Amino acid sequence: MSLADLRKDYSLAGLLEKDLARDPFRQFEKWFQEAEAAKLHEPNAMTLATAGADGRPSARTVLLKGLDGRGFVFYTHYESHKGRDLAANARATLVFPWVGLERQVIVAGPVARVAREESAAYFHSRPHASQLAAWASAQDTIISGRATLEAGFKAVEKKYAGREVPLPPHWGGYRLSPESVEFWQGRRSRLHDRLRYHREPNGDWTVERISP
Repeated sequence: MSLADLRKDYSLAGLLEKDLARDPFRQFEKWFQEAEAAKLHEPNAMTLATAGADGRPSARTVLLKGLDGRGFVFYTHYESHKGRDLAANARATLVFPWVGLERQVIVAGPVARVAREESAAYFHSRPHASQLAAWASAQDTIISGRATLEAGFKAVEKKYAGREVPLPPHWGGYRLSPESVEFWQGRRSRLHDRLRYHREPNGDWTVERISP
């Protein structure tokens, strides 16, 4: 199939300044609710882009697990590739690709670990098997095969049989505190709407329209 066959025009909606909420968190919640109502698959899936001290970028899909006026929260292994990147360069970008609605949201800003109490509360809300997996997997390390991973899981399962699984010291949450949040809405003839909230030094938000 030729890539030319994949060309399409975008016509579901538009995005004007008058339609925006007063801050990006409210606007994001509005769009997120619309993504849920449209029954998009995993609307909280987002691409997390990081870069290490050497400047090499990397990206992967993670899940948004918290949102409030402080920022966007996700959880992972602190010694993973992304964890090492964030230790060296504590800035990142998130992309929510809501293709079914011809939308995307791009969030950029500094990242910091959430409090251990917050990580513990989320960790203990996870399914028991997921808690065990956080102990069994040394994320991003090379292993000899699937059997190694499964053996590690069985060992942890035996160790914590009949008792609470503690929060691993190497696992927890990060919060991205946005400095900019861009809302992208596809439009006809590639004249897309791109409206970006930018945080001023005093904490206020201004809105900029960006040429597509």
